[in-house]
Amino acid sequence: MVKLTKIYTRGGDKGETSLGDGARVKKYDLRVAAYGTLDEANSVIGLARLHTAKDAETDAMLMRIQHDLFDLGADLCTPLAADEKPGQALRVIQAQVDRLEREIDAMNAKLGALTSFILPGGTAAAANLHLARTVVRRAEREITELAEHEAINPVSLVYANRLSDHLFVLARHVNAHEAWGAGGDVMWVPGANR
Repeated sequence: MVKLTKIYTRGGDKGETSLGDGARVKKYDLRVAAYGTLDEANSVIGLARLHTAKDAETDAMLMRIQHDLFDLGADLCTPLAADEKPGQALRVIQAQVDRLEREIDAMNAKLGALTSFILPGGTAAAANLHLARTVVRRAEREITELAEHEAINPVSLVYANRLSDHLFVLARHVNAHEAWGAGGDVMWVPGANR
C-alpha cells in the first residue's frame, strides 16, 4: 500500500527521480515520460468525469480506467526483471484489456457505422474524452519507444492501445445520446473550406 506522509522530498531537485525498483533516472527518461503521459491522460479523464456524473455507468467505466491507469503507471515505473516472479510487481493483466474490449463492443453495438472521421467535440464530456484519447495515443507511442530499448510487460502496450479505442467509442457513445444534450458526432467534411 502506498503511504505518503511528506509531499516534497527534494530528491528530484537535480533532475532525477526514483523508479519502482529504487533506481535513479533522469526525469526525461523514456520510462518516466511514458508513465508521466499516462498521469496526464488520467487528469484529462478526471475533467471528463466532471461531465459524466449524471450517468452512473459511464462514470463507473471512467473510474475503473483511472484506477487502471495508476496500475499501468506502476507497471511502467518498475522495470521488468528477468527473474521476476508473478505478483512480485504490480503489472497490468489481460483481464483489464478484456474488460475494455467488452465495453467497447457493447457501446459500439448501439452506434451507427462511421462514414467519415469525427472532429473532436460535441458535448463537453465527449470533447474531454477525445482529448484523453489523444494523450493516451501519445503515451502509446512513448511506451512503444521504451519497449525498443528496455523489456516491458507486453500487456501494457496492448492496454494503452485498447484504451485509446475505448475512449474514442465512449466519446461517440456520449455524443449519440440525447440525454447528454448532444446532437451526435461532428463529422469531418473533406475539403469543406476550399
